[in-house]
Amino acid sequence: MKILVLGVNHKTANVELRERLAFNGDKLESGVSGLHNVPDVREIALLSTCNRVELYTYVNNIVSGADNIKKFLSAFHNIPRNDFEKSLYVHADSDAIRHVFRVASSLDSMVVGEPQILGQLKDAFDFALSKKTTGVLLNKLMKKAISTAKRVRTETRIAENAVSISFAAVELAKKIFIDLSSKSFMLLGAGEMAELAARHLVNNGVRDVLVVNRTYERGYELAKEFNGKAVKFEDFLHELIHTDIIICSTGAPSYMLNKEQMQKVMKERKHKPVFIIDISVPRNIDPDINKMENVYLYDVDDLQEVVDTNMLERQKEAEKAEKIIDEEVQKFISWTSSLQSVPTIVSLRQKAEEIKNEELEKFKNKYPDMDDEKMKAVEYLTTAITNKLIHPPTVTLKEDTEDRDELIAMIKKLYGINGDDNEE
Repeated sequence: MKILVLGVNHKTANVELRERLAFNGDKLESGVSGLHNVPDVREIALLSTCNRVELYTYVNNIVSGADNIKKFLSAFHNIPRNDFEKSLYVHADSDAIRHVFRVASSLDSMVVGEPQILGQLKDAFDFALSKKTTGVLLNKLMKKAISTAKRVRTETRIAENAVSISFAAVELAKKIFIDLSSKSFMLLGAGEMAELAARHLVNNGVRDVLVVNRTYERGYELAKEFNGKAVKFEDFLHELIHTDIIICSTGAPSYMLNKEQMQKVMKERKHKPVFIIDISVPRNIDPDINKMENVYLYDVDDLQEVVDTNMLERQKEAEKAEKIIDEEVQKFISWTSSLQSVPTIVSLRQKAEEIKNEELEKFKNKYPDMDDEKMKAVEYLTTAITNKLIHPPTVTLKEDTEDRDELIAMIKKLYGINGDDNEE
């Protein structure tokens, strides 16, 4: 089979080394082309992201192939081999297949279940196809990896449940309001995590967005990104009356909103539900507000608890995903094993065809006066007999059996087939 995977990822190499080994920009095209010309490399696809750099290859020889690829990486990136070799993992054959399937299914990702990696793998495969650096084996491997990832997402809940603080905030908001499209939202402060949560909210249908920041200009620029409106800091209490969802992340040293202020706001709102996320550390929203009716206040610890619980759920689903991958790896190995029989099957058919044609020619010479209609009937008969005779050995050669090599040798001996059946 000789499938070989080499790479580094977030678990084996720090970001500095991953950056040095990355194939980005112009390096991608020259890297794929260069690798395709490396001795022993027959097919190649290359995946390069912020968290991993991986080479998927079909080689003539595992040992020399790996060594030649390492030499190329060192020369191409101008990095001494000793600087990256200890961080480089090498997987061959069944281990390589399993690794590719796990990567596609996001079981090897920093965040298990994240969806981006599958799209990145598809892009890597499409690029390799466009450069004609893959063939029968890697094309099948990549397609099978993609279909396996889709099966994992369909048959498990690995991609469900928020596993980031920002997305957990959105999931909680959806539980309270169900439909977010009719709700108004205020971003109080411009912290990175709160801004990310705001983007998730907008992606989930929130359209009425207000941005409050002590620096009005910063708030104005951020509001433009969300097609929202900037609000002056001193006016935010008044705007709370019309706001359903608030995410707060500021650098204030004390509470910006206390219980007494919120009681006045709720009175003006006629006690319609309000969802508040306080991601600030130290907290900027008075925790006593959570005791009020129809006010749902969560801080960063509450969100982390949700994330931790969801991560445990994803891990349980990952165990189910691993079983699916086991099944798909075995299917792929069976397919590659069947390829070993193809040359023998082709040779067997050629041998049978040669014998049939030779005997037909003798028959025609013996009966030169036979009319065309009868001769066609004889040709049909000989073809039918030939096909029936070679059908059983052909079917047997295609079966997934442990003694495939012995069967191939036996068929070759019985039918006098010469030559090497290795797909190399």
